[in-house]
Amino acid sequence: MSDKKGRVFLRGITSETYGLKEFRRSQLDAPRVRDDSIVVDDAKVAHSGDSEKSRTWWRIGPGDDPFLTQSLQVHFVELPPQSSNHGHGHQNEAAFYILEGAGYEIHDDQRYDWEKDDLVIVHTDSVHRHFNPYDETAKCIIFKAKSLWMYLGLIQQGRSGPIDNPDKFGERVDWSQLWTPNVEKMRKVVKSADTPWESTPLGKVRVMSQPGDDVRTFSVDSYVLEIPGGSRSGKRWTMADEVLYVREGSGYSLHWEVEAEIAEKYYARIANEPTRHDFKAGDTVYVPHNTVAQHFAADGTPVKLISAQNRQFKQLGYQNTVFLENAPEYDGPEGARS
Repeated sequence: MSDKKGRVFLRGITSETYGLKEFRRSQLDAPRVRDDSIVVDDAKVAHSGDSEKSRTWWRIGPGDDPFLTQSLQVHFVELPPQSSNHGHGHQNEAAFYILEGAGYEIHDDQRYDWEKDDLVIVHTDSVHRHFNPYDETAKCIIFKAKSLWMYLGLIQQGRSGPIDNPDKFGERVDWSQLWTPNVEKMRKVVKSADTPWESTPLGKVRVMSQPGDDVRTFSVDSYVLEIPGGSRSGKRWTMADEVLYVREGSGYSLHWEVEAEIAEKYYARIANEPTRHDFKAGDTVYVPHNTVAQHFAADGTPVKLISAQNRQFKQLGYQNTVFLENAPEYDGPEGARS
């Protein structure tokens, strides 16, 4: 557990040379599989959402040592039966996948109900609070690209309350007039029943959020991947890093490092041998930036993975995913890109 006195919202990058090979190497050398024994932040410092009953704890964040990434932050929220948290507001989005139980949200004074295997979006500039009125514990995993908002200076957040020095400011006006038109019409809760399974080069996939859909997130792409026992996913290469939560089963992930050869232009040199990363249910598996990855289910044990990636990589020009090998169950064209 972290013993830092303050909470790290955004991590800087420094070097005495132009190249950053040492920085990347330290990230690649960090353990990529984390389990319930890893609590990098227990929310006791600088977090306003918890009540006396609710519990929040971080698995991946910018203050980690060893450091993995700040492209995505990952934490969990648990609500005992008949409970709620305090709620708060922040400018960054969050996407949370319901692992256990059921409940509802109050976002900007509107109610949104959710249940197991739903994906729920906390939209930009949302005042939100989680409720569990039922007799079973509710638990979710939350993915967010908060550091991006912080880097851009979007740092206004806190628990509901009056502003300081109200005499210096005029009357309230509608904050949402700054938003992209018609965002209020987009979906806040993605029901598992509304997201069909698809056969893809990666394998059997249920997409929860992606560019161009009507889900109210602009920062996190998410899907569920199911791998039959003894089988494997497609072998794919992306520039964005990725966090995979192991929902069910056990197995391992193979990662091939990609080195940049800078000649008359950029060339990719893919490692001849991968590194292996074993996982079990409840673990998170981190796939670094610019890495070729493939996931394997143990014999007789199907694996279900929940994936999250920061969508902004696509906006920065890295739209494609390259498949070097398709999943065995896929019957489409070879050499696919998505």
